[in-house]
Amino acid sequence: MHIVARFSLAVLLALFPLSSAAQSGSFEIAENGHPVGTATFHFAATPRGYDSTSIVHVTMQGLDYALSKTERLTPANRLRQVFLSAVVNQSAVTVAAAPDAAQFLLNISANGRRSTIRLPAHPGAVFLPDFDPGALETLLTLAVERNDRGLWAILPKKTGSQIASIEAVQLATYPDMHGTLNGATITVHHLIATIAGTQTDLFSGPDNQLLQAELPEQGFALVRKGFVLTPPAKPLATPANQQATVP
Repeated sequence: MHIVARFSLAVLLALFPLSSAAQSGSFEIAENGHPVGTATFHFAATPRGYDSTSIVHVTMQGLDYALSKTERLTPANRLRQVFLSAVVNQSAVTVAAAPDAAQFLLNISANGRRSTIRLPAHPGAVFLPDFDPGALETLLTLAVERNDRGLWAILPKKTGSQIASIEAVQLATYPDMHGTLNGATITVHHLIATIAGTQTDLFSGPDNQLLQAELPEQGFALVRKGFVLTPPAKPLATPANQQATVP
């Protein structure tokens, strides 16, 4: 049933591209079941594809995080241009990125330093900052269009000596679950995305809309407002000795 539903959606996407309609979503960010922030995304149609915006705010002990991201994408959901502005614990970061021939070029400004990074370009790439529901929505769309293959995540954060990186995304489909959205019972599709050795559980609705994401940062989740997964994906109790982690 799940395979049929995803195939039917792929047919509809081929007939009616996503750029023909606007989409939006509002989410609560939780740590071990306790709200610590909010996130929103919005997609708007343009003559050349569509624009997307994401806004994220997290305020908790050890982490004060604000992000604003705008993207321009083709009708096939390929990245044309990205601009990100973020503040993490009072440190400002900006990223301007776009395809450049066979590469993806990122100009990064952080802590008063400027860096230029060139990454391999892939048609199935998603620009994936922390806590960004718009990026995860795009990943779900590309997964349908590309039959869960050839997916990549551009990670605009420092990992070891790398300021930014691009990593393959492996998707695994799990049995459908159940939940309620604004009080109505719905079928919930469950995917697990493995990126650079870490897993993100993605839960989507019948129209492939992102409903919930259990993030690789321990205990963090994005939950669409009005959505309840039954039963919950993970226990909500907070361990007494757990400390907040900074993405």
